[in-house]
Parts: sequence; C-alpha cells; structure tokens
Amino acid sequence: MKKWLIIFLFTHSISYSQTHVHVNAHAHNDYEHRRPLFDALENGFISIEADVYLIDGKLLVSHDHPSADAKTLESLYIIPLDSIRKANGGWIYPAHTIPLLIMIDIKSNAEATFKAILKVLSMYEACFNTPTRQGPIQLFISGNRPISLIRSDPKHLSAIDGRPEDLGKGFSSDVMPVVSENYKKIMKWNGNGSPSKEDLSNLKALAVKVHGENKKLRLWGIPDNENTWQILLDAGVDLINTDKLRELNLFLTGKKI
Repeated sequence: MKKWLIIFLFTHSISYSQTHVHVNAHAHNDYEHRRPLFDALENGFISIEADVYLIDGKLLVSHDHPSADAKTLESLYIIPLDSIRKANGGWIYPAHTIPLLIMIDIKSNAEATFKAILKVLSMYEACFNTPTRQGPIQLFISGNRPISLIRSDPKHLSAIDGRPEDLGKGFSSDVMPVVSENYKKIMKWNGNGSPSKEDLSNLKALAVKVHGENKKLRLWGIPDNENTWQILLDAGVDLINTDKLRELNLFLTGKKI
C-alpha cells in the first residue's frame, strides 16, 4: 500500500471514533465525491453506494461506462475498509459496533459481475457480516441482482437490496436487509411545502410493510433537501439517499446548515 494512504488511514481512523454515526444516512454515488469513502465516513454515514462494472476482468467503479482511469472496487473501498477495521479494533466506527452498509450497484452482466465481486470478497472474509458471524461491513447487491447466486453462496458474504415486490416472499432480513424503491413510484411531491395525504399514506404503508419484515427502507431519486429529509424520516424511511454529505450530517446532528 502506498505510504500516503497508510498515513491517511491511520490519522483518519482515529477521528472516526469521535464521529456520531448517522444510522439514517446513505451516500448516493459515493465515488463521485472528492474523497470517495473518506468523506462519507468523516460525516458519520452508515451506508455507502458504489456502482460497479466488470470490464476486462476488472471491477471498475463508475456511474456510466468507466473511463481508463477508473478505480477498482477493491482499491477504492475494500482495501481501505480492511485497513480501517484493523486499526479500529475490528470495526469501522470503533465506538459503535454496528456494521457499515456497502451497497454495490451492479451495472454490467449480473452473474459474471457478481462472481468477480465474490472472488474479491473471499480475500477479505473477516470484513463481512454474515448470518453466522458479526462483522464490520454488511455488503448488499443492487442493480442487476443475481438473486439465486447471492443466496447460493455458502459463506453468505453478501446480501440483497430488495424491492417492494420482494416483500412477502420469505426473504429474511439477513438475506435482504434493505428494500429500495424509486421515490417517484411512491410520491408525486416535489419536496416543497407539504406532501399530499395520498402521498404520505402511500409512503407510510410501504414503511410499515418493510418494517414488518425487519428490513430498512430506502428511496432513491428523492428531492435532496432538508424539508424532504424530515418528511421521509417522520414517515419511516430508514436510509436518506443523498449527494449532500456535509449538509445531511449537520441536519441529523441538529445543527444549522
């Protein structure tokens, strides 16, 4: 590992022990920030999202088709997290023994990409939370989801990002810890003022169904503002999907933005 990265990990892993962990904070497209992973951790986020393509045998992190200089999943996330958990007594946030959620959104072929992901994960097994072992990272697969392959992994190193249509099908919260849905399928509200009674009713009904299976609810494509964050939290949304890391951190800690 490069010397500068070792120094960075050491100095920043200490600061994470002082960070308030926001159990409702999800970093959408985390890799697009100036310092992927580290900006989210310094803002106390409990959930981080990365889009992945399998290109020429490499798992490249990118929203669109990766450029030649795209970083790999392993170098951008897995290696730094492995170093952080070793420095922090086995956890990402050492003062809070709860798993960090890492959502991998597969953008390329589902089965081939997942097999490549599993190959990487198998080299860092101690990092991952499974039904039989409490670990510092709960990794779950979104996007092109090879559900049967994920479930057939004997070591259960990853889980599934669910959809509302997956509810009632017997997926445990270990197998499917989160249920995600497009905001626009649930609400017409644009984030200004107050939502309609119908919108709120639809949202609360979905939250009740998700929580009834002990899963977390996340909506993507939300109006990304303070007003919306509060309405969604009050209605039972567990993970606030945002591009505004610092702003959501301040909001959740009760500080003025």
